[in-house]
Amino acid sequence: MEQTQQVNPLLVYLKEVYDPELGVNIVDLGLVYEVQEEPERVSVRMTLTTPGCPLHDTILGAVKWVLQEHTDHKDVDVQLVWEPQWSPDMMSKEAKEMLGYF
Repeated sequence: MEQTQQVNPLLVYLKEVYDPELGVNIVDLGLVYEVQEEPERVSVRMTLTTPGCPLHDTILGAVKWVLQEHTDHKDVDVQLVWEPQWSPDMMSKEAKEMLGYF
Protein backbone atom coordinates (compact mmCIF):
# COMPACT_ATOMS: atom_id res chain seq x y z
CA MET A 1 0.00 0.00 0.00
CA GLU A 2 1.46 3.32 -1.08
CA GLN A 3 1.58 6.13 1.48
CA THR A 4 0.83 9.65 0.34
CA GLN A 5 2.63 12.48 1.98
CA GLN A 6 0.42 15.32 3.18
CA VAL A 7 1.61 18.72 1.98
CA ASN A 8 0.92 21.62 4.31
CA PRO A 9 -1.07 24.12 2.21
CA LEU A 10 0.51 26.97 4.16
CA LEU A 11 3.92 25.93 2.81
CA VAL A 12 2.47 25.87 -0.69
CA TYR A 13 1.29 29.46 -0.22
CA LEU A 14 4.69 30.50 1.14
CA LYS A 15 6.33 29.23 -2.05
CA GLU A 16 4.91 32.41 -3.60
CA VAL A 17 7.37 34.47 -1.52
CA TYR A 18 10.76 34.83 -3.17
CA ASP A 19 14.06 36.11 -1.90
CA PRO A 20 14.48 38.94 -4.44
CA GLU A 21 18.26 38.74 -4.39
CA LEU A 22 18.41 34.99 -5.09
CA GLY A 23 15.22 34.51 -7.12
CA VAL A 24 14.27 31.38 -5.16
CA ASN A 25 11.23 30.96 -2.92
CA ILE A 26 11.73 30.99 0.85
CA VAL A 27 10.46 27.42 1.33
CA ASP A 28 12.96 25.89 -1.10
CA LEU A 29 15.70 28.07 0.38
CA GLY A 30 14.99 26.41 3.74
CA LEU A 31 14.14 29.68 5.47
CA VAL A 32 10.80 28.50 6.89
CA TYR A 33 11.32 26.40 10.01
CA GLU A 34 7.71 26.07 11.15
CA VAL A 35 4.25 27.23 10.11
CA GLN A 36 1.05 26.55 12.04
CA GLU A 37 -2.56 27.48 11.56
CA GLU A 38 -4.20 28.13 14.90
CA PRO A 39 -7.84 29.02 15.52
CA GLU A 40 -7.10 32.73 15.89
CA ARG A 41 -3.96 33.20 13.77
CA VAL A 42 -1.22 31.78 11.59
CA SER A 43 2.25 31.53 13.15
CA VAL A 44 5.48 31.31 11.18
CA ARG A 45 8.97 30.70 12.56
CA MET A 46 11.62 31.48 9.98
CA THR A 47 15.04 32.93 9.34
CA LEU A 48 16.84 34.85 6.60
CA THR A 49 20.04 33.98 4.78
CA THR A 50 21.96 36.63 6.76
CA PRO A 51 21.12 38.74 9.83
CA GLY A 52 21.85 41.95 7.91
CA CYS A 53 19.57 41.09 4.98
CA PRO A 54 18.58 44.44 3.43
CA LEU A 55 15.26 42.98 2.24
CA HIS A 56 14.17 41.91 5.74
CA ASP A 57 10.99 44.03 5.76
CA THR A 58 10.10 43.13 2.18
CA ILE A 59 10.30 39.37 2.77
CA LEU A 60 8.47 39.43 6.12
CA GLY A 61 5.78 41.68 4.67
CA ALA A 62 5.31 39.30 1.76
CA VAL A 63 4.96 36.34 4.15
CA LYS A 64 2.19 38.14 6.05
CA TRP A 65 0.43 39.29 2.89
CA VAL A 66 0.44 35.86 1.20
CA LEU A 67 -0.94 34.10 4.28
CA GLN A 68 -3.60 36.77 4.85
CA GLU A 69 -4.68 36.46 1.21
CA HIS A 70 -4.92 32.65 1.22
CA THR A 71 -6.39 32.02 4.67
CA ASP A 72 -9.24 33.42 6.72
CA HIS A 73 -6.72 34.87 9.18
CA LYS A 74 -5.73 38.51 9.26
CA ASP A 75 -3.49 37.89 12.29
CA VAL A 76 -0.23 36.47 10.96
CA ASP A 77 2.61 36.26 13.46
CA VAL A 78 6.05 35.98 11.87
CA GLN A 79 8.83 35.18 14.32
CA LEU A 80 12.29 35.80 12.90
CA VAL A 81 14.91 33.55 14.52
CA TRP A 82 18.65 33.11 14.03
CA GLU A 83 18.98 29.64 15.56
CA PRO A 84 19.50 27.33 13.92
CA GLN A 85 21.64 29.47 11.66
CA TRP A 86 20.74 29.11 7.99
CA SER A 87 23.19 27.39 5.67
CA PRO A 88 23.01 26.29 2.02
CA ASP A 89 22.59 22.71 3.25
CA MET A 90 19.02 23.65 4.21
CA MET A 91 18.03 24.32 0.60
CA SER A 92 15.94 21.87 -1.40
CA LYS A 93 17.49 20.03 -4.32
CA GLU A 94 15.56 22.30 -6.67
CA ALA A 95 16.97 25.45 -5.04
CA LYS A 96 20.50 24.08 -5.17
CA GLU A 97 20.09 23.30 -8.87
CA MET A 98 18.72 26.78 -9.57
CA LEU A 99 21.67 28.37 -7.79
CA GLY A 100 24.28 26.09 -9.37
CA TYR A 101 25.26 24.05 -6.31
CA PHE A 102 25.50 20.88 -8.43
